Amino acid sequence: MNRLVAGHFGSYCENCLRSASRGLIPKRKCKVDSHAKWSYLPNFGTRSRSLHADRNVSSLALVRCRSFQGALLSPYPRISPLRSSLLLYVYPGRIHVRELGSVGRLIGGLGRFLRLRYLILTSAVGGGVTLSRTIDSWKQYIPDLGWMKEYLPESETLERYEERWRQLRGRVREALPEKGWLKEKLPALRQSMADYLEEVKTGDLASFLVDGVNKATAIVVGPSSTDAGIAMNTVATVTSPPAGSGSSSLSGEYRTSQDKQRLEQIQEEMMQVQIRYQKEIDRLEKENRELRKQLLLKDKKTGRKRAMKMSLIDMYSDVLDELSDYDSSYNTQDHLPRVVVVGDQSAGKTSVLEMIAQARIFPRGSGEMMTRSPVKVTLSEGPYHVAQFKDSTREFDLTKESDLSALRKEVEIRMKGSVSKGQTVSTECIAMTVKGPGLQRMVLVDLPGIISTETTTMAPNTKECIKKMAKTYMENPNAIILCIQDGSLDAERSNVTDVVNTMDPGGKRTIFVLTKVDLAESSLYNPDRIKQILEGKLFPMKALGYFAVVTGKGNTNDSIQTIKDYEESFFKNSRLFREGVLKPTQMTTANLSMAVSEVFWKMVKESVEQQADAFKATRFNLETEWKNTYPKLRELDREELFERARGEMLDEIINLSQLTPKQWEDAFSQALWDKMSSYVFENIYLPAAQAENCGIFNTTVDIKLKQWADKQLPRKCVEVGWETLQNEFSKIMEKDSQKKDHDQIFDQLKKAVRDASLTKHKWDNKAEDSLRVMQINTLEDRSVTDKQAWDAAIKFMEETVNDKLKQTTEVIKELTGPSTREQWMYWKYRSPQQIDRLSTIRELDKLLNSEDNHKLSLSSDELTTVRRNLQTQGVEVDNEFIRETWYYVFREHFFLKAMDTAHQCKKGFYYYQRGFSDSGLDCNDVVLFWRIQRMLQVTSNALRQQVMNNEARRMERNIKEVLEEFSEDKSKLVNLLTGRRVMLAEELKRVRQIQDKLEEFIQALNKEKQEYR
Repeated sequence: MNRLVAGHFGSYCENCLRSASRGLIPKRKCKVDSHAKWSYLPNFGTRSRSLHADRNVSSLALVRCRSFQGALLSPYPRISPLRSSLLLYVYPGRIHVRELGSVGRLIGGLGRFLRLRYLILTSAVGGGVTLSRTIDSWKQYIPDLGWMKEYLPESETLERYEERWRQLRGRVREALPEKGWLKEKLPALRQSMADYLEEVKTGDLASFLVDGVNKATAIVVGPSSTDAGIAMNTVATVTSPPAGSGSSSLSGEYRTSQDKQRLEQIQEEMMQVQIRYQKEIDRLEKENRELRKQLLLKDKKTGRKRAMKMSLIDMYSDVLDELSDYDSSYNTQDHLPRVVVVGDQSAGKTSVLEMIAQARIFPRGSGEMMTRSPVKVTLSEGPYHVAQFKDSTREFDLTKESDLSALRKEVEIRMKGSVSKGQTVSTECIAMTVKGPGLQRMVLVDLPGIISTETTTMAPNTKECIKKMAKTYMENPNAIILCIQDGSLDAERSNVTDVVNTMDPGGKRTIFVLTKVDLAESSLYNPDRIKQILEGKLFPMKALGYFAVVTGKGNTNDSIQTIKDYEESFFKNSRLFREGVLKPTQMTTANLSMAVSEVFWKMVKESVEQQADAFKATRFNLETEWKNTYPKLRELDREELFERARGEMLDEIINLSQLTPKQWEDAFSQALWDKMSSYVFENIYLPAAQAENCGIFNTTVDIKLKQWADKQLPRKCVEVGWETLQNEFSKIMEKDSQKKDHDQIFDQLKKAVRDASLTKHKWDNKAEDSLRVMQINTLEDRSVTDKQAWDAAIKFMEETVNDKLKQTTEVIKELTGPSTREQWMYWKYRSPQQIDRLSTIRELDKLLNSEDNHKLSLSSDELTTVRRNLQTQGVEVDNEFIRETWYYVFREHFFLKAMDTAHQCKKGFYYYQRGFSDSGLDCNDVVLFWRIQRMLQVTSNALRQQVMNNEARRMERNIKEVLEEFSEDKSKLVNLLTGRRVMLAEELKRVRQIQDKLEEFIQALNKEKQEYR
């Protein structure tokens, strides 16, 4: 309609327009021009249907009147007069032009109404489409419950049951008597029963009850009425036993064979429903594991870090590891929960744990003890099924048999390695983590099985050690005890139940597991006994829950999946389940694992905050003790103290490299001479001085120096260099120890590091060969170049000879005792031996004075003469006593003579250059000392270069290696860094670490609670 007003018609024929306009326009109102052309406008639309073909619009006409355009359009201001056509609604009969305005307004309002309707309809359709899409999207999150259709009855069955129920209700209503009948019969019933009891004093109890019931029924309902017959049948149906069992016995079987079959059928259906339900759960869990695995792998590939770097169970396991190594004088005990797996030997403890971990991770044996130490297993969820030891970075892929075999071998090696010599079991705990899709998060501790008899291959105290170990773990008030009992053995042979009952008499934290139920059913089948065990009525112990599991068919090579399939098949066909002994929630290791995990996390949430509060109090006590004892010192633990000592020792190595070349050469020269002076005097100078002339003296010196330089001298020089390096480093350490801020706690450690590094230090082998060449060339040179070198040689000779003279004089003084002055001044006395020694020295001095150039040793005649002279003085000595005294007397005389020679040769350089031919002065002794002095200078310079270029750096490297070795050897550090200060700092560090880990775990635990809410 709106389109008609706007002028949008279809293609109408000209004849229809002409005929319509003639009959509708009155002649008195309007004169139609004879030249007017009536036509239709094809540009207004393309409708194929013409106007004259439409019956509904036969009264409409399109009028085009050129003469009266302006007049006709004036009542319609909304229609432009410039349009080339005029559209009018024309009704049969006559119509005035002013009536057209009302018609137009009516048509416009109707158009607006129709436009609003279209908007409403369009909005409704769009909203419906959106709602349909939303419902379709919601359907994706609704679980598929189609599998339940086959368990629900059909509508026909429900209608049939409803009809039967209506029929039963009608029959019961007809059988019931009228209202108030029982009240009327009660007085007669009371009197009749009283009379009956008086009549029957003795007899069978069953007959007494049956007769009494029949009599009471007859009184109440009456024997002759229809209601009475129905009631009698009802009572008989309820009270009388089945046919053939005897009407006088109430203790017989009341259920018919049909009822038994129906009960068995219902139990079978329940079992099938349980199995299908479990399969559906397994399927959903498998899909969940795959989705979580893909999510974890996706995060790993993209590198996106989660808010929690560690899983909740891994954080808890770290806390337990910290607590297991913690030992405090304040006795802050570890009361955090863990699942302690205990049981008799070969009861199936390890198998249960492997079923929970879903991998064969423990070594197995046939009847022998395999678990020899506690094994802590932390189960957590992960994308891959892997295992890893706490102190190792290797991951074992539990889906590969090769890795499983290697893991079992490693566990066995670690167990045997932890057992001390002469023992069978160990308390050292082996910690490992097992991750995999769908694993229940918990911490389990597998303990050695409790034994009743010690074999000859066991240590004598093995039985008590195992019980003590089990009690130690179970003493924790929050430990969950997983008590494993072998179902194939007699209950009276159990040892573990008594131990568990002692530690947890109330059963508030014990879960009982009956293993090998398949063997119990086949060989020792007693439903009532097994039912008593699983109801907690057979053993004296109590428990939170009772479970029955099957952990294998006896073949150690079966996989976990094979065992699970066998367990499911067994319980599906088990008589224990069919007869109601086992409940669905008490069967399979899957239900056991979920139950243990639920109890574990419940106890963790209840106890972790109490443990954190206990460590807060411990930390406060330790911090208070530190402030009172060491108020001005920082709390440095053993590792921090070691790092500080490491820095100080490396600084001392740097100070060693800062020594000047002169300091090194002086140190080497002094050390070399101290080492070789005795050899020079005793083996070179004294024998050569016995020569008769200068030529023999020089020849003897050359020969002896050559022999010395070829064999002993280079090796001795290398030893001297090594010792000097050690002494200089020790001097630097000693100098640092005298500083004001020196900490004595490092002394023992530094000394051990120094000794270890010097023992490890080896001098360069090539140094000895290079020294030999240089020393031989230097000692062969006998030409003193200048006066300065000559004077230096004389000075060196005087100093060395004078030192030897002083040493010899001191020895003689000690041999002869105090002098006359000391005797008078200090009231000292000579011993008889000292008196004999003094008399012998006087006789020997007479001998030397008589012969100035005496030989190095005494002849036998001279020994006899001296001894006889002493005998005449009343002194009895032997030849050995005389020779010992001669050794020091002759050297004193020789050194005095050498000093005199050195003094005479101070001005003999001029004569040396001329060869001493005319002067009669013999200064070959000075030349010898000059050659030795030159050798010392050259050797000191070579050693200095060797040390500064190579040996000091090598020593620094050795010290660093020793420090690194000490840092890895914790036991050695404990022995070297000791004292209450270290122990207190160590304890503070551990307590803070444990408290931080506990608070971090509590925060993560609370966060997980909020997420679940």
